Amino acid sequence: MKAIWNNVVIAESSDTVIVENNHYFPPEALKSEYFSPADHKSQCSWKGEAHYYDITVAGQTNHEAAWYYPEPLKKAEPIKGYVAFWRGVEVED
Repeated sequence: MKAIWNNVVIAESSDTVIVENNHYFPPEALKSEYFSPADHKSQCSWKGEAHYYDITVAGQTNHEAAWYYPEPLKKAEPIKGYVAFWRGVEVED
């Protein structure tokens, strides 16, 4: 699977985990030069507290376009640290 934004592959892995129709990429699949921590956090009743990344490609920033659970609740342990995308990031084979 590939995550693409602004015509650039920002993550790639054959080992994603699908939860609620989102592909979660392992942390080592991310091309770290495109990611920076965002201040935003949100809460999921069964996964726990989500943290976010801003994605910057070619001088354009997609704010809070990636999220992950650094300390998920027990039911979400398989996605600990894995990253999912939204806000226009395309995920494809």
